[in-house]
Amino acid sequence: MTKISVGVFMGGMSLEKEVSFNSGRTVCDHLDKDLYTVVPIFQTVSGTLYILPQKFLYRGKISDFEHRLTKEAQHIAWHDLKNLINIAFIAQHGRFGEDGCLQATLEIHEIPYVGTKVFGSALGMDKFLQKFFLNMHGIQTAHGICVQPENIEKITHAYLNQHTLDFPLVVKPVHEGSSFGVSIVHDIIELKQACYTAASISKHMPENVIIEEKINGMEFSCIVLQDSETGLFSALSVTEIVKHGQTEMFDYEQKYMPGRATKWTPARCSEQNLQRIQERAAQAAHALEFCTIGRIDGFLKDNGDIVIIDPNSLSGLAPSSFAFVQAAQKKLNHKEFINKLLEAEMKKNQPNTKKTETLLEHSSHKIAREPHKTVIAVVFGGASHEREISLESGRNIIYKLSSEKYQVLPIFVSRALTFHFTTPEQLVLNSTQEIENSLEKSQQWSLEDIKINADFVFIALHGGQGENGVMQGTLEMLKIPYNGSGVLASALCMDKHKTSLLLKACGFDTPKSVLVPLDDSLGHYNLSQVAYPAVVKPHNDGCSIGVNKVKNEHELRYALDCLKKNGHTYALVEEFITGMELTVGVLGNKDITALPPSAAISTKDILSIEEKFLPGAGENQTPAPLPESSLLFIQRTMEGVYKALTCSGYARIDCFYQPADISPTSKERVIILEVNSLPGLTPATVIFHQAAEIGMSPSELLDTIVQLGFEKHGKSKHQQQISQENPEKEMAVA
Repeated sequence: MTKISVGVFMGGMSLEKEVSFNSGRTVCDHLDKDLYTVVPIFQTVSGTLYILPQKFLYRGKISDFEHRLTKEAQHIAWHDLKNLINIAFIAQHGRFGEDGCLQATLEIHEIPYVGTKVFGSALGMDKFLQKFFLNMHGIQTAHGICVQPENIEKITHAYLNQHTLDFPLVVKPVHEGSSFGVSIVHDIIELKQACYTAASISKHMPENVIIEEKINGMEFSCIVLQDSETGLFSALSVTEIVKHGQTEMFDYEQKYMPGRATKWTPARCSEQNLQRIQERAAQAAHALEFCTIGRIDGFLKDNGDIVIIDPNSLSGLAPSSFAFVQAAQKKLNHKEFINKLLEAEMKKNQPNTKKTETLLEHSSHKIAREPHKTVIAVVFGGASHEREISLESGRNIIYKLSSEKYQVLPIFVSRALTFHFTTPEQLVLNSTQEIENSLEKSQQWSLEDIKINADFVFIALHGGQGENGVMQGTLEMLKIPYNGSGVLASALCMDKHKTSLLLKACGFDTPKSVLVPLDDSLGHYNLSQVAYPAVVKPHNDGCSIGVNKVKNEHELRYALDCLKKNGHTYALVEEFITGMELTVGVLGNKDITALPPSAAISTKDILSIEEKFLPGAGENQTPAPLPESSLLFIQRTMEGVYKALTCSGYARIDCFYQPADISPTSKERVIILEVNSLPGLTPATVIFHQAAEIGMSPSELLDTIVQLGFEKHGKSKHQQQISQENPEKEMAVA
């Protein structure tokens, strides 16, 4: 029987690398060696991958062996993985391992992995945005606010009172785990000091901080597991946490130091409350789209309320962790539990067992850098329905980026998601298929080649893995700055249904909608709640592809069936909105500016892809023919939407404007249709019209997008050049 090769990822670039090493060792120890070949994959703090020798696996600390890796361990590149492993078991915690970046990198290399996918991982690491999703599902969270680092000094008693917060308070970074940077404070002085500490806990760059109420009650942790067939979550036992001594919180030392804190499994509460906690934990995992396993932490208050404070998409797997303690209550030992997780993933996604036993032969590509120029790789093409638009965008960006400032590398992405350095002759070909047909084997690049050569990646991909967080997470893992929004915002904006739900929870107007699963039960699905006329669209696609207006149930079912035949798993059915259709570009990271809105003039009920991109077919009036006060109202609304979705760099928001006389609220309003985190940048695209209205040429707009990308990723050109010359120096520079 051919054994399945399991790559166990441990170490990593986060503050939790030691915890990860401990988890990874446990997984390696207990995977069934009769069924699996275990490949321990250690990632250094600079991001380099090694197959970890057995002699290093049982060291107590990473620094015991890390300096010996270059000489005594086998170095591997990301593109080697497909020929080394069939499936990945992620034991990395924190940034880069648990936030969607490692998940995205494995997906771009087509390697299945155990655990939560890109969106759920990214959401699980955003402690503030996840509150909205939990609250939308009726799950109580600690009341709190999010503060940017530059606003910490502005915190006063009046500010706290305005947000109904009072001491004692909990301060925590938005994107860290294992209690890093978490404090309990009792006055303003302590609060500000704790905020600065939390904001700077990561060496990556300053991050936002959460200030929230301190919850009192029984603290608990509960492991949840997902059924691989039904997708439903069920909870293991519940562990009660009793803090050590006089400490106010369950901190890092108490979590991982043997003998610290007291943990009761099952928790010392009534059977009814145990069941309620288990049900709530399962609901939380579902709300955040966790997969396979999760750990849900919270409090049972004296009044019976259950408050979720820290959902984790990946549980620690040290020998005495919550997961194993609770699994033991089900008579599962370490080996049975770990193999159960792997088997559950393989049931959902059978790994390909055909692989070679040697690494890929790959010739590194190294370009000649032009002096004093920033090297930008423009990535275009791809596998989505929007690949031809991506070709137009990519080509236009390549031609319009300033030749005085930038050295541009045209990188074409095939339908198989392979990367290719293209020639000027190929770049002018009419279609992506023509480019694919013309490619030579020597033109293929790996992601490592892009990292070696480029200071910045300009993503000109649209839809699919280019826009849904996968490409973004991969570039984050490789530490390459890029344009546009990060992993979570990209994944969120690609899902129109989730975007609509979040915006509605934040007080914005969105169309009434129903998410319809396009499975075998479609013929029996109750569509009685749909009002006609309605709009039918894919819930995770763009560019007006597959969007139709329907006037009755017969037309609706036909439109749903068409989407199903085209490979979609869900459809979004929305109310048909009347009013002026608008599209609005937005720029910025922290300082956000909405550009002048454009009115999209359509000859039919639905704006078509031809009207968006066929020269001479569509009409856009920029600025929209509306009073100045209405334009300003629309722009402020767009800026609020952009901020609520945590977008960055730039985006384009499509919406309808209704004046007071046709609005059902009798007040002017804006109804948000969708948010494009990587809008088209074809030669005559609307965002260029809008930028021109404020005196910005296409080249200046592209330059602004690049500079915003560098700003978001906190790296100067100087730092980038040092990292290209010697990647191992990057952490010291940062």
